[in-house]
Amino acid sequence: MADAQRAVAAAFPPPPPFWKHFTAKNIEKLDKLKTESAKSQAQDPKKKWSPSELQALDAPADLRYLIPPKAPSEGSYSVFGELQSLSSALPSLKDQGIDQLYPDPPVSKDDQPAQPLNHAYYLLKISKSLLLNFLEFVGVLSVAPEQFETKLDDLRNLFINAHHLLNLYRPHQARESLILMMEEQLENTRSEIQEMDGIKDRVEKLLDQLAVEGRDVEASAQPQSPTGQNSLGLDQKTVEEAQQLWALLREEENES
Repeated sequence: MADAQRAVAAAFPPPPPFWKHFTAKNIEKLDKLKTESAKSQAQDPKKKWSPSELQALDAPADLRYLIPPKAPSEGSYSVFGELQSLSSALPSLKDQGIDQLYPDPPVSKDDQPAQPLNHAYYLLKISKSLLLNFLEFVGVLSVAPEQFETKLDDLRNLFINAHHLLNLYRPHQARESLILMMEEQLENTRSEIQEMDGIKDRVEKLLDQLAVEGRDVEASAQPQSPTGQNSLGLDQKTVEEAQQLWALLREEENES
């Protein structure tokens, strides 16, 4: 058990032991099991299985590893030996036992923030404090190196506070990134619509030109010469086919 915990907490942990079950043969067995289960329930064998339906399958032990478990909704998980919470809420520094170097936002009577905290102002103050404490840290190392630990703790606390302030901007960053992505998609859609409008205008001009040429052909169909040809040298059959073609083009144009 201790060896397994050390392996998970290692910087480059080995793959989990159940990776050996992910073979082409086992995948084929699982697909066959799903098909047989769907047929027994009079369902589509090629349907998309939900995680809960996969969990309900009566699969052998070597195939259970191929079925993903349900996503946890609460609790914590370990990453390189450090526990990470599944909650999306950012824990406060006080809850983590760390000294908070900036004040909490003022709260109104209805337990709502009266006004947002000026994060940029306190980030600037912490940055200046970092430079000052670093100079003091260098001075301590040059005079009394054995007393470095106190100043190193101060630097660590300043960095943690700065990092926590930056993390408070994550929801705002995600919202602004989504806005930029949607604006880009909207601009691409507008460009496609403009391009389609341009193509439509060119097609309409081409149809108008064809209609004019069709009327010219109709006008040249009469009178005919004694040999059965009109003034353009076209026989009656060719003129009739051209008239039918232009008639079809005009019908399509009217329908559009």
